[in-house]
Amino acid sequence: MSLDQVVEAVVGPVVDPLDPADAAVFRARLERHLPDLRGLLEDLYGARDDFDQSFAAIVETAAVAFAARPADLKALDAARSGEPGWFRSHRMMGGVCYVDRFAGTIDGVCQRISYFEELGLTYLHLMPLYRTPPGGGDGGYAVSSYREVAPHLGTMRDLEVLARDLRARGISLVLDLVFNHTADDHQWAVAAREGDEVYRDFYFMFPDREMPDRYEKTLREIFPDVRRGSFTEVDGDWVWTTFHSYQWDLDYSNPAVFRHMLGEMLFLANVGAEVLRLDAVPFIWKQEGTPSENLPEAHTIIRAFNALVRLAAPAMVFKSEAIVHPDDVLSYLGTGDGDGRECEISYNPLLMVELWEALATGYTALLRHSMDRRFTRNPDGTAWVNYVRGHDDIGWGFADEDADDLGIHGFYHRQYLNRFYTGEEPGSFASGLPFQFNPETLDMRISGTTASLCGLERALEAHDPSAVDAAVGRILLIHSIVLAMGGIPLIFLGDEIGTLNDYTYLDDPDHAADSRWVHRPVFDWARADQRHDAGSIPGRIHGGLQALTAIRTREPAFSAGSSTVVLDVGNPHVFAVVKSVGERRILILGSFVSTPTTIESDQIPWLNAASARDLVTGRAVDPKKDFVLGSYGFAWIALS
Repeated sequence: MSLDQVVEAVVGPVVDPLDPADAAVFRARLERHLPDLRGLLEDLYGARDDFDQSFAAIVETAAVAFAARPADLKALDAARSGEPGWFRSHRMMGGVCYVDRFAGTIDGVCQRISYFEELGLTYLHLMPLYRTPPGGGDGGYAVSSYREVAPHLGTMRDLEVLARDLRARGISLVLDLVFNHTADDHQWAVAAREGDEVYRDFYFMFPDREMPDRYEKTLREIFPDVRRGSFTEVDGDWVWTTFHSYQWDLDYSNPAVFRHMLGEMLFLANVGAEVLRLDAVPFIWKQEGTPSENLPEAHTIIRAFNALVRLAAPAMVFKSEAIVHPDDVLSYLGTGDGDGRECEISYNPLLMVELWEALATGYTALLRHSMDRRFTRNPDGTAWVNYVRGHDDIGWGFADEDADDLGIHGFYHRQYLNRFYTGEEPGSFASGLPFQFNPETLDMRISGTTASLCGLERALEAHDPSAVDAAVGRILLIHSIVLAMGGIPLIFLGDEIGTLNDYTYLDDPDHAADSRWVHRPVFDWARADQRHDAGSIPGRIHGGLQALTAIRTREPAFSAGSSTVVLDVGNPHVFAVVKSVGERRILILGSFVSTPTTIESDQIPWLNAASARDLVTGRAVDPKKDFVLGSYGFAWIALS
């Protein structure tokens, strides 16, 4: 029996009873994607004697999910087939939050949809909301069940209702797929712990230290403050636990793991997720003698998952979370046909990191050089997710070779940035906390809200109005660049009202050892109520972001598909970019110093236009005159 016949034998009984139109849709997709899918899975599992059976079972999992897909989501699949680049629009605007910290419950989030609309959101990422082990659960990233919502947040039915209500109001739901590992109380891990050989093969479990010691020769430590090494002793076995001891890494060399995780992925698609954030993508394939990060098989796995999503739920796209070298971040993007399709969108940690670097130094050389070298290299059909900060820490992940080009010593510069953002460096305005200091490598990351890192906390403590103005200026400046660069801008909800660090996390035993909770406060709705008061700090920030978002939605030049040209305008403190689509050109300028700074007119050849107007202020700009930016000033100048 051929492989096609094997697949047909298991898929036919699932698809044939469907409405004939639905059955025809699935069969057409299967005919299109099966050859590439087979090649991908053969690369991973083709040497196994049970490959034919495993391949058929994997395709059957997709068929079962397609059969169960609600009619309204099948309609969305059909609509998106005519708009494959929907996520690249200049109208895209993202927000991210924790359900409980933002609104208490999923139903509470439902009641706040009007707040999202007011901000102009079209994309809402809810941080992991699944059931987790008692205690911390790594902020939701230790998943006990992918099919159960944490009880204090609501139910899976509540999530379906929220997804439907968001979709009806033009907002796409984004959920996490934590697929490198499960919690140690997930049913697969419990069975493995009890000696079930089927589920022991889902994880890396060793009877002694021989193999862990061999692997660890080439592994880096992710959370050295938590525990050393990458393995944890559990009932006499050594289990691979890259992140926390209660997070057991899955073994994707076992096709049963791939198939089971596909089932969880497609379940979430059928709940209504339109984007899945693939957590920790670099780590999903392990191999002795390597760092077990960014291996070719990790890409093959994601491509195979994507091909299967094209079969069962093609309205959904993948977002890559890869906080690694910029070249490796880029490698997970791709929307080509067949086996070239990987993650359609990806976080852009390099832009985030270098915005903070420029704020600390007042110089834009590294930001300018890296964006010129790397920002425009993403493949056609993809989009960056551009952000000022997320739920995680800030690690100084610029490329050392970029720094070397400018005579900057990467190691020492990172030490400077750590001192600056923890407030130890003279002249610092920041109130940040260290995260995961490694005494051997001196590696460290930074925790803190945008407002506190931008100096608002210190300014308010000092009762210094001019320092407050500077802090608000910094907040709006870096958001103006994130909003203008193209792709999907993403705001960590609370930043739009200038939320400060929350040190009460130290009083919670589940959070006290993790400084990232300082920038994950409970949303302050009393503060948000000030957002319409233009004289208040929340009002100044919220109003400024609203105004920029409104401009963005009118300008296709801010889409992911527009052209981006990074400029050197002869002023070391200014970042300059031209965004263009068709004949429309917009010059983006931003100053990273607190004093007024001038750009000489002859340094901006793009201003030699018949007319120019700053879209932010509405004022005409004379191309023949020097242009002055105020303290942390920015401009979006339309050229015609």
